[in-house]
Amino acid sequence: MTLSTRGLGAALLAGTLAFATQAPARAGDEAEAKDFLLDNGMEVVVVPDHRAPIVTHMVWYKIGSADEPPGKSGIAHFFEHLMFKATANHAAGEFDQAVAEIGGSNNAFTSYDYTAFHETVPPSALEEMMGFEADRMRNLILTDDVIKTERDVILEERRSRIDSNPQAVLDEEVDATLWQNQPYRIPVIGWMQEMEQLNRTDAKAFYDSFYRPNNAVLVVAGDVDPDAVKAMAERTYGKIARGPDLRPRIRPVEPEQNTRRTVTLTDARVSVPSFSTQWVVPSYHTAKPGEAEALDLLAEILGGDNHSRLYQQLVVKQGIASEASAYFQGTMLDATNFTVYGSPRGDAKLADVEAAVDAEIAGIVKDGVTDDELERAKTRYVRSMIFARDKQDDMANMYGSTLATGGNVKDVLEWPDRIRKVTAEEIRTVAARYLLLDRSTTGYLLPQQQAGN
Repeated sequence: MTLSTRGLGAALLAGTLAFATQAPARAGDEAEAKDFLLDNGMEVVVVPDHRAPIVTHMVWYKIGSADEPPGKSGIAHFFEHLMFKATANHAAGEFDQAVAEIGGSNNAFTSYDYTAFHETVPPSALEEMMGFEADRMRNLILTDDVIKTERDVILEERRSRIDSNPQAVLDEEVDATLWQNQPYRIPVIGWMQEMEQLNRTDAKAFYDSFYRPNNAVLVVAGDVDPDAVKAMAERTYGKIARGPDLRPRIRPVEPEQNTRRTVTLTDARVSVPSFSTQWVVPSYHTAKPGEAEALDLLAEILGGDNHSRLYQQLVVKQGIASEASAYFQGTMLDATNFTVYGSPRGDAKLADVEAAVDAEIAGIVKDGVTDDELERAKTRYVRSMIFARDKQDDMANMYGSTLATGGNVKDVLEWPDRIRKVTAEEIRTVAARYLLLDRSTTGYLLPQQQAGN
């Protein structure tokens, strides 16, 4: 089980870029994605890919940490853990053992907007995986002993992954400062004092409210036939009764940001200082037409890889940075963040790196980007989408995260074309509109001896 703190979009793109040196998919190797709805309201997406005898099976629940009741932070991630416990039909560990015996893999992750469970197995085992997932959707056995044991696990997870990691501690504080009203300000794993109070009543209420077929998306990618998948889904998931209609996912609205804020953490365990500056920007779900695509390409041009302005200027030419990057996490239900990051090299000062990053942003706001670098960025970005097809779980993640945050299959299929239509002026416009330093939040991670700097 893993914990995602910002969704899959940025991680997905970073991962798919690694495939850009491989041969592209051959025409005809992959059919177009098919989607349909079961009678109980469960969405199903099938992405055929017959190049290897393997299939990725994912169930995405439209429930994440940003949907948690006030005072119950961490319940979404906690429940992800509980889903691996015994059900009325299977003992604890039986599901994991079944996957291991056929040489497959399985795991789960929680983010702000969704919780997902996944298995990668031979196609012959697909219906068995569906049966296990359908079973735990409604038949978990939640006892006080089970709750206490797993609550201790997530408390220790917080201690080891957050409290003992200066970067993770700073990230939490920056999020709590960047977001003034939106629940993205609360960590996915939860606040310790609230996690300690989670109990069986909380878990049962959460389970009954959100773990229903009409709040779930099934994504199957791999060596499968859509009609066969539909029949299997109807025999397994289709037997589960539809739950009550869910309330719209309406969350607190973020107010207009009109101040510059900084968060500083000094720690003896830090050897190299770093900074990140973040802005609240629209996501693909909340943006005006073309804005999110322009922000994606802005991040690519500014700091996407070693071809970017930040890398070429700060790392290669000036030699003052060991790292310099930018990223935009567009796959979110509500507004999201645009981030730039930098860390000095050698005798360079952190302030010099930050000033150089600011100068590159100011240059785009003033003069925009060239047609040549825009076309090269589009080529890299679209190529990354194409090569995502070489990895089934990347494709499944792309569809699942999009559908779980208000999008649809058409949005995924048309994404490359929308990226290709972005103009240089649109990129300059979003940079000028959103990347304003007097509306940003900057986090500084400093070694102990720099506390007075």
